[in-house]
Order: sequence, then structure tokens, then C-alpha cells
Amino acid sequence: MDPESTPTLSTMVLESDLIGHDDASRSFRTPVRVDELGDARGEPVVFLHGLLGQNEHWFPVARRLSDRCRCLMFELPLLQLRGAACSVDGVTNLTISVLEAIVGSPAILVGNSLGGHVAQKIAMQRPDLCRAIVLAGSSGLFERTLEKGVEHRPSREWIERKIKDLFYDEANIPEGCVDRAYAELSDRRAARAIVKLGRSAKSDHLGSKLSGVRQPVLLLWGRQDNVTPPSVADEFHELLPDSRLVWLDHCGHTPMLDQPERFAQSVRDFLSELAFRYPAARVADEIEASEES
Repeated sequence: MDPESTPTLSTMVLESDLIGHDDASRSFRTPVRVDELGDARGEPVVFLHGLLGQNEHWFPVARRLSDRCRCLMFELPLLQLRGAACSVDGVTNLTISVLEAIVGSPAILVGNSLGGHVAQKIAMQRPDLCRAIVLAGSSGLFERTLEKGVEHRPSREWIERKIKDLFYDEANIPEGCVDRAYAELSDRRAARAIVKLGRSAKSDHLGSKLSGVRQPVLLLWGRQDNVTPPSVADEFHELLPDSRLVWLDHCGHTPMLDQPERFAQSVRDFLSELAFRYPAARVADEIEASEES
């Protein structure tokens, strides 16, 4: 797909019921923005962002895959979550509700940072919703989070420094990214949410559980990732039963922005492998068999 072409983009905003308080009897409605690119008849590929992520950060990759896939980007209001919903489990439940509402078949989940963490939990909890996973700088084992220094109102300089740490090349930082993050984190409730989510991700260590991920996994990792260093990718590769690891040089924690062309090509190659070696029906049968054993 020519990345300079403009495939049709459709956007919808869903509202989902979500438990938002420690009291499970109370809930609130939360909006989720969903952007879609590509052939509605194509294989569904769902992109999940990290703490300060946006759907637009996936556009360079999604455009390159839109001739082959139904690309769906979920933008969750992470910094608006409160109470019990402001946790990895809360984000996982919200993502599951959106998958159930609009996808309708097992999808390939592509997750960066916290989004990768959520993808793995969905693969284990709801294998009927997940055919395969692509992890890029995923949390779940070790992550240098940006929660330190956020509880009190962070300065723009601090935020700029933290965002620059995510990239290999500062030229790849999206325009307005720093200003948007500064505006969001100026709200103390949002700052508290990012601290709580970061701590939740750290405490939800997946190491002993990863043998339960039965789906094929592609690990796409930046060699210059300062947040989830290369040793984390090696550990995921060792613990995940069916994984393959692709290194991206000159690439930090945001490979979809540092190296979108190579990211998209690696996903294309993975899709071809899935079609040849892992027909959808076979994957479902193997997951069902593993659950029964």
C-alpha cells in the first residue's frame, strides 16, 4: 500500500459501561474512539496504544496495511479512568467490551507498551477474541514507567524530556505531542491516573502466566528502547510458547513511529505466516484443546 495514498478513514465513538469505583455495583459510561482503515472484509487487526498514545500514532502503519486488513484503532480514555477501572484489569475489561461490540471475530491484537500488556491478558482470558498478537515495547515483565515525578503537576520541560526518551529520533515525535501531554497532565486527576496505571502495570507481572498465551506472537522491538530494554524482549521470547522476535535498529520505544515501514512489513510477513501455518480454524481448535487439557 502506498503510504502517501489516503485510504478511507471512518471514526466512531462508542460508550461502554465500565465499573468505575471500588464498589462494583456502581458504573459509569466511558467514550472510546475507534478509527478504522482498510477493507471491512479483511482480517481484523486491532491496534492498542500505551499511556500517552493516540490512534494517530498508528496511522503510518495502518495505512501500509489497509489494502490487506481491516485496521481498527482503539483510543481509550486512560487518563479519565477512576477507581477500580483505573488499572490494567480495568483497561482490559474496557477493551474486551469494545472488541465484543464491533469486531465479531478473533482479531490480531497489536499492542505498544500498556497496549501490549492488555493484549496478552485478553489472549489468556478471552482467547475467542484473539487470533494472534504483535507486541512492541510491551509492559508485563519490566518497564521504566514515567510515573515518577507526575503526582505533582509536571513541568512542560519534564514532559518533553520524558517523551524524547521514547524515541530514537526526536524528529519522529508527532507535532503537538508534547503540548497535548502537558495540557492533559496539568489536570491533577489525569496525573494521578497515569501514576495509578503505571503502578498497576508494574504490579501485574505476567512472567509466570505467559505459558498460557497459546496464540502465535510476533515481538517487534527497538534495539534502542530505553523503556522496555532489549533484555525484556529476550525474556518475552523465552517465556512465550509460540513467539518470534524481530529487532528494529535505530528504533526506540515507539517503533510504529520510529520505523513505520519496517514495522508494517514485519506485520505483513507475520500475517503471511499465519495464513500459511496457522489457519484461523486450526488456531481456535488448538486453543480450545489446550483449555480442556
